[in-house]
Amino acid sequence: MPLELPAIAIELPGVTLGIVRAEGVRVELVAPALAEEMDAVCARIRSRMTVEQVAEQEAVRAVRTMFRAWGIDPSRYRPSSEALLRRVTQGKGLYRVCNVVDVANLGSIESGWPFGLYDVSKLSGAITFRHGRAGESYEGIGRQTWHLDGRPVLADDAGPFGMPISDSTRTMITEAATSILTVLYAPAGSAHGDIERTMTRHAELLTRFTGARETLTGILSR
Repeated sequence: MPLELPAIAIELPGVTLGIVRAEGVRVELVAPALAEEMDAVCARIRSRMTVEQVAEQEAVRAVRTMFRAWGIDPSRYRPSSEALLRRVTQGKGLYRVCNVVDVANLGSIESGWPFGLYDVSKLSGAITFRHGRAGESYEGIGRQTWHLDGRPVLADDAGPFGMPISDSTRTMITEAATSILTVLYAPAGSAHGDIERTMTRHAELLTRFTGARETLTGILSR
């Protein structure tokens, strides 16, 4: 069957979603060539900004504005992309998790936008980007339980599974994942050309470093 992108209903303002679907990936520890790519990008970012300058970057400011439009204080609940950029500019580099996750983190620091990464086999039914409801929660990656009332979440028929702050363990990438969905949370004012280039770069890195045999991209807006 031809590869298809999931339909995602967007209920929240101020965002454009870039969607990348990849099939036939192999999840494994980071390869030397990917580690070199990550180190090179981190070195380039450190050469042009300090940790104090992260919040001044155009993409970071736009993401913070997007969070405020959702009723979220980005200083209290830091966007995942900003948290990664702060880590890089502090000289700590990117986490080494696995090739698929590392490729997503690389794209996030290059663009300044939060990336969400999900195992398609763990998704169920229609997907909506909405505010979390009273009583909703999930176990976040890193063992933190997130109470989701009022937070911006991606949810399927089984409930919330991701947000541009921290994703859930239910749909996280494990060695068993072969079909993955990446969601780029781009501020609504972002040029479609920039989103397209970011998605293309991500798809190319997935093909190069995870062996993805097929990729498909698309842009969704409200």
